[in-house]
Amino acid sequence: MVLSPPVLQTHSHSRQFESNVYVYPVLSRRSGGLSIGINLNVDKVCNFDCIYCQVDRTGPPPVFRVPKTVSTLDIDRICAELDLLLQGLAPSGPLWQQTPFSALQGAQAVVRDIAFSGDGEPTTVLEFESIVKRVVEVRNLRGFAATKIVIITNATGLGSARVKRALAFLDDQNGEVWAKLDAGTTEWFQMVDQTRLSLDRIQNQIVACAKIRPVVIQTCLFRLNGYPPPDTEMEAYIDRLNSMVTNGAQIRTVHLYTVARPPAVSAVTPLPADTLRDLGTRVSNATGLSVETFP
Repeated sequence: MVLSPPVLQTHSHSRQFESNVYVYPVLSRRSGGLSIGINLNVDKVCNFDCIYCQVDRTGPPPVFRVPKTVSTLDIDRICAELDLLLQGLAPSGPLWQQTPFSALQGAQAVVRDIAFSGDGEPTTVLEFESIVKRVVEVRNLRGFAATKIVIITNATGLGSARVKRALAFLDDQNGEVWAKLDAGTTEWFQMVDQTRLSLDRIQNQIVACAKIRPVVIQTCLFRLNGYPPPDTEMEAYIDRLNSMVTNGAQIRTVHLYTVARPPAVSAVTPLPADTLRDLGTRVSNATGLSVETFP
């Protein structure tokens, strides 16, 4: 039996909760409290290999926990795990009296969102559209219709027809897209995100998505070998944001955050809170956008 984490902390986002395979609770800085994660990438496969990635890929992925009879994602199991967790986390649900939830107080003691996140890029999953619709059914059935559903994405799949259909469905279901934009220059993008995919293509896909609905831009900033991102990179990043807005993107807010858990590359370390805050002010002043920082 897999044990639940004894304490929910922002610097520890364990994917393990009881005997669940896909659904897990975390205390999220950016959500502002308790977030229910849905991990569609239990194999830990991702089309990015970010140097700041905080998913532990040093050992074998925990796919042994997936029933051997399941050749693809077990959508029924995803829904059953979510259903049971939401039942327990209803306002008077029994889980609030148990570890690790009993330690949460005030605003933390509320389910802030249900997030498609986890150990890879959720939109790469072929069943993504079907899973999104089933998750909404479970959420609404259990009295959480007002709880936001967040798609945390590196934006590479936003051009896919099945992903577009899923997002169109979520537009009427309190859904929100958090799209990754980690760089202003191609050189920084390739160094940080470690992918052959094009930064310009990703930007264009975010713009196309954000013309239809407001999106949150999420950007990880950090020190590399002791140094923050260079000024030239920040200027290019600001230019890219301004270009996106000029081309019709609706940006609800920009999340600038830094690493809170051990990253893939040891040369990556957190930005100090004051440095991150100063960069947030710089981006906001130069773009006119709302910017939130998460040290």
